[in-house]
Amino acid sequence: MSRPLRVVFMGTPDLAAAVLRALLDGPHPVVGVVSQPDRPAGRGQRVVLGPVSALARERGLPLAQPSSVKTAEFRAWLAALEPDVAVVAAFGHILGPKLLDVPRLGCVNVHASALPRWRGASPIQAAIAAGDAATGVSIMQMDPGLDTGPVFVTRPVPIAADETAETLHDRLAAVGGEAVLAVLDELARGEAVAVPQPDEGATYAHLIRKDAGDLDFGASAVALDRQVRAYHPWPGTRTTLRGQPLKVLPPVTALATRPAGAAPGEIVTVGPDGVDVACGEGALRLRRLQLAGKKALDVADFLRGADLSPGMRLGGGLSDGT
Repeated sequence: MSRPLRVVFMGTPDLAAAVLRALLDGPHPVVGVVSQPDRPAGRGQRVVLGPVSALARERGLPLAQPSSVKTAEFRAWLAALEPDVAVVAAFGHILGPKLLDVPRLGCVNVHASALPRWRGASPIQAAIAAGDAATGVSIMQMDPGLDTGPVFVTRPVPIAADETAETLHDRLAAVGGEAVLAVLDELARGEAVAVPQPDEGATYAHLIRKDAGDLDFGASAVALDRQVRAYHPWPGTRTTLRGQPLKVLPPVTALATRPAGAAPGEIVTVGPDGVDVACGEGALRLRRLQLAGKKALDVADFLRGADLSPGMRLGGGLSDGT
């Protein structure tokens, strides 16, 4: 029987924490954890533990949270753990060649896409926004490039028609934990083979900015449907109503047609099942809305406290609703 591998885990957000939990339930001991520094959050700017750092503390694991991973001091800390392999998932730092060489078997990355499609920082959101029918989880041997290393395995995952980044994230996290455990078993037996990625089909998912959630009703209803789902829960999608922020939450429905002459952003139908808004192509049925400082409400409840009627307009700044 092969000897279990000594694993150092590197990651920061929820997806990484889900992978770490799978590792902790597996046969390969996690001898150390590395995560980004905990940061202030919320109105009070109190320091909040990240999902991975909180789990590491809960399990009593050695934890490092360096502001930089490029220092000799950090490499020495890592080397002292005598890791066979590092498993990296949504870490948020780029690992240089010196660091990649510290573990005996190098560093293995859990990436939430079917590489080489959607390399980069936001593959889950990018896949939904692009209308991809499927994505996946790739387990990759890391090299100094941005998600360019050879791939051990890719597990395909279909994208449902009503999929949000939140629901797809949870499914990919579960698949990622299972897939990386299988690769570690193969590495322990000396049987793992990583295949170089093809250059053809490579795309990049860039870091998401908050304004990615701003809705432009001049776009097609299909594109806006994807945008609402891709950016839920963060950064969320929004428009304006009478000049005030209005969040649009899933579910939404893209309708193929809209009344002739309706301008993009114009409300064409109001009812308890949804508010239909004209788009550049088709119309978008909004089913859940939230005004600034208020709770998110289904449309039937929202309409009890808000005056919406056909002919009003969403978006377009301070003239909204006129």
